Parts: sequence; C-alpha cells; structure tokens
Amino acid sequence: MRRFLLAAACVLTCFATAQAQTLRIALREDPDVLDPTIARSYVGRIVFAGLCDKLFDLNEKLEIVPQLATGYEWADSKTLVLHLRQGVVFHNGETFDAVAVKFSLERHLTMQGSFRRGEISNIDHIEIVDPATVRIVLKAPTSPLLAQFTDRSGMIYPPKATEAAGKDFSQHPICAGPFQFVERVAQDRIVLDKFPGYWDVKNIHFDKVIYRPMPDSAVLTANLRAGSVDLAERVLPTDVAAIKADAKLRVVTSPALGYEGITFNIANGDRSKAPIDQSALLRQAFEAAIDRQALVDVVFAGMYQPNAQAVSPASPFYVPDAAPLSRDLPRAKALVKQSGVPAPIAVSMNVPNTPDRAQLAEVIQAMVREAGFELKINLIEFASSLQAASQGNFETYLIGWSGRADPDGNLYAFMRTGVGQNDAHYSNAVVDELLDRARQVSGVAERRALYAKMWQAQRADMPLIYLFTPVNIVGLSSKLTGFRPVPDGMIRLQGLEMGK
Repeated sequence: MRRFLLAAACVLTCFATAQAQTLRIALREDPDVLDPTIARSYVGRIVFAGLCDKLFDLNEKLEIVPQLATGYEWADSKTLVLHLRQGVVFHNGETFDAVAVKFSLERHLTMQGSFRRGEISNIDHIEIVDPATVRIVLKAPTSPLLAQFTDRSGMIYPPKATEAAGKDFSQHPICAGPFQFVERVAQDRIVLDKFPGYWDVKNIHFDKVIYRPMPDSAVLTANLRAGSVDLAERVLPTDVAAIKADAKLRVVTSPALGYEGITFNIANGDRSKAPIDQSALLRQAFEAAIDRQALVDVVFAGMYQPNAQAVSPASPFYVPDAAPLSRDLPRAKALVKQSGVPAPIAVSMNVPNTPDRAQLAEVIQAMVREAGFELKINLIEFASSLQAASQGNFETYLIGWSGRADPDGNLYAFMRTGVGQNDAHYSNAVVDELLDRARQVSGVAERRALYAKMWQAQRADMPLIYLFTPVNIVGLSSKLTGFRPVPDGMIRLQGLEMGK
C-alpha cells in the first residue's frame, strides 16, 4: 500500500510539473490563416508573437528595439541599412541571414493576396551587402517603415522551406521565433512547442504553449477562474470586477492603439449598391444617430474612450478638430430627408459573433432606428467575416483594428486607393495624396497637419465611422510573472514564467 501511495504521489507531482511547463492562452477569436504575409487578424498576431520573431520589436514605451536586426542606420533619406543578428536559425535549421531577409521582404511585396504590400510599398529594391547586412532602397522617404518592421512586415521566413511549402505554408508555418508549430485544430486550439535552437532561449520558461479561441466572454472568464487557462489576452470591462475579486487572478491594463468602427462598402462588388453605401449623406446621418458615449457606457462599463478617428487621443498624432460629436438626432433625420431616400432605409451589417459585438450592434440598431434606418444584424464567425469583407460580401461591417504605434499603420491600408485592407474600395485622390505625403515627412507636427486635412476629406465621404478607442485588459494567473503590457496588445512569451 505504501508503495502504491508513493507511486501515486509521484504521478501527481510529475503531472503538476508537466502542467506548469505548459502555458495556456485564451484568445478572443480563432485566428485566420497562419501566414504573416496574408494574415490580417489581431489574434493571429498574438500567435505569431510565439512563432515568428521580427526585425524589430516594441517595448512598453513603444520604442523600437532590436530583435532579428541588431541595429540600423539611414545612409540617406531613401536608403536604410539593417545589421542582422548572427547565429540565428529557423525552426527547420536553415540559417537566418541577409538572403532570408531579402526573400521575405520580396515575398511580402509580390505574393498574391499579400496584406503587407501596402505597408512597405515604398520599397524599391533590397540589396545584400554581406550575410549580416541588408540595404533597403526606397522609392521615396518613408517615415513609418521601421515601425512596420515591428509587426508582420518584419517577420522573416526560411527561403528553402517556404518555397517548398508554396501555398501550403500556413499549414505548418516555419519562422525563427521562440516556439515552433505543432498542430492546429480549427475553433479549438493551436499548439506550439519550445524551439531549443532559439537565439534567446534562456528567456523562454515554458515547454509548450496552447492557444484556445474563446469568443464567449462568460466561457473565457469561467475558464480563467477555474484555472483551465493561465492568461486571457482580452477581458471585457464587464468581467473585470469578477476577476479582480479572485485572489488567484490579476488584471493588467494598458492603453490600446486601435479602434472599433463601421466600414461601408463603397465600391466593392454588387453589395455596394445599397443606398447607404452610395450616399455620403446617409452615412453622415447614420453617424449622427449614434451616441458613442452611451455605447461605451452600456456595453463596456465606460472603460473605453469615444473617438471619431483612427488614432488614439493619447497619440501625438491625434487631431483635436476631428473629435467625436455628440449624438444629433434632428441632424440625422434632416440628412436622411436631404438624401431623398425614403425611410425606413434597410441596412445590413456583418458582425463578428462575439457577445460584446452582438450587444454593441444591437445598441447601434436601436439608436439608428430613430433616424429612419432598419438595421439587420448578420452575426458571422470572425475569420469568415474577414473573408466576406475582402470579397465585398457586405453592406456594412462592424470591425475593429488593433492598431499600430505609427498612425500610418491605422490609416494607409484602409483608406488608400487599391491597398489590401481597403475592403470598402474607397478612393479619394485628396486622401491618397495626403496619406502619401504624410509618409514622406518625419516631423510630428507636419504629419499631424497633413492628417488633419485628410480627416476633413474623409469625414465628408464617411467610408468608415470610428466609434471608440478600447483598452487592453489582460486577465492572468497571479502566479504568472514576467508579463509586459505593451500597448500593441501582443503577448510576448520571453520572460513569462509560472511561479509556485
């Protein structure tokens, strides 16, 4: 009997040790494709933070810091020289070097369906100086370029393995990050194992990471409180009090860089023929009928900040003249009448099927009804909603953007003519020119002045209504140490460790 008890104790101890070596992270949605070149989801970026190192990273102060690149200098306003970290290998054993950087940037620029092309489109060509040095020559000065290299545009691939995989790369992605891909079960889990050849392996303290999509916030909170997950990358404001009341858990908040908004289908296929997509007056009326402060108070416990532009009020690039207006129902009704479209006006809205967005859509539905709009809510799985948007299969789309440190990352891809994530197919020559010019100057005041003019033109057209700026709210086990709250919201695995 004593031997049995000892054996049982050993099994339990070994099981607890094994469990402590696995980090379990809850995601708000199931990511889209696991290929940084063609991916566009926020939660996908969180998985990539474990899989794929970038040329540069961001710290808690949003300063650009080295990762796969150790440094850089501008030879002139159109020539960027990168110095690469030596001794780095990819998960398949290929060497990280200048050849891999050139290959990866060119893939971002030329691959069909690339969402990175617009982010780094000012690159003219890439030159290999030596295995540890790359020269990037630009078509024009591009101030946001380094910031783009802190995200998916800066993720580097092993050339041989990537070319061999072709279109199937996303089925087994290979990068140079701290963890390597094991498996993905759609809507259930993504599993990564620690990569023993990682260049900074001393700062990796888990053997395995399991990412689990949990769109229902009640389910997510219950799993967090039960200890089934160790970290939830997004906690709703309405769940914060319950998590704070649990001694086994803690909440970490940080400013966010993104926004939640409503995209209108201006010219993307047949669905763009809806009256609201063809009339700027109706879109302006739709906005005037929305009470942003009531939205954040009712749905998000007042923790989010009403906003009417893609840039956070905390950013030096924020334009005060583009601040959100109060709800103006008489103006909304007058604009509807001026449009000549008889009420009630039918409007269809695609909404990712999370409880908070469903509730948000319902509150908007009630508000705009008073102005003469009959809003139909179409709940749809998140990754499917992204695909529908790309294909033009929507009239309006309630969707957020996680945000970037440089404002160009919140603007260019969504409003510049012909750029990848411009699902609305919005096109305005004045907006295009101002966005281009803002890329070519570096002074904050000068860029902000250009954005101020851009917002005037954009608000006249209203291809996208910005609603609010959220807050990053992470729930995690009190035993988990080393978490760094960077405003981009990514879960960096370096330094994370489970205490006793």
